[in-house]
Amino acid sequence: MAFLQDIVIQYGYIAIFLCLTLGIIGLPVPDEILMMIVGYLSSIGLLYLPASLVISVLGAMSGMLCSYTLGRKFGKPLLWKYGKWVRLTANRIEKTEHWCERYGPWAICIGYYIPGLRHLTCYLAGMSAMNPRKYIIFSGLGALCWCAIFISIGYFLGGHIDFSEYHGSIWGLFSS
Repeated sequence: MAFLQDIVIQYGYIAIFLCLTLGIIGLPVPDEILMMIVGYLSSIGLLYLPASLVISVLGAMSGMLCSYTLGRKFGKPLLWKYGKWVRLTANRIEKTEHWCERYGPWAICIGYYIPGLRHLTCYLAGMSAMNPRKYIIFSGLGALCWCAIFISIGYFLGGHIDFSEYHGSIWGLFSS
């Protein structure tokens, strides 16, 4: 994770924005660790905390909007064509759409805290053709809370965490 910290130190807010956008789309960027590094760098004065929070929320929202758009444009055609290979029948696709209509907005907010689900809820919201305004409101609320929590953890506990010893889970940060 020292590599991620070096990128943020070298390129600043642009690196935060791009890493979060790509991480939310689905590339293997450890988003929670990135946010804690941002909080830590803010606590030692290398980054300005309010600007870090705004850039982080904008990066997360950009990634979520890209995922939503991909899900909306390509999601259903791909599922209809290749869904049978992963046992997604028309009935299961219909149930998923019904679930998204009922719980989708709250799943977007809560999905931020579960790696993997964070990425999937964005695509599902696009595939189920959720109202874009509703999607932006709920994803923005989730992004703001998620970024604020993890940046705060890094801000207040960052001096006590060695990010280079990260071994693949949030628990690994606090158990060492």
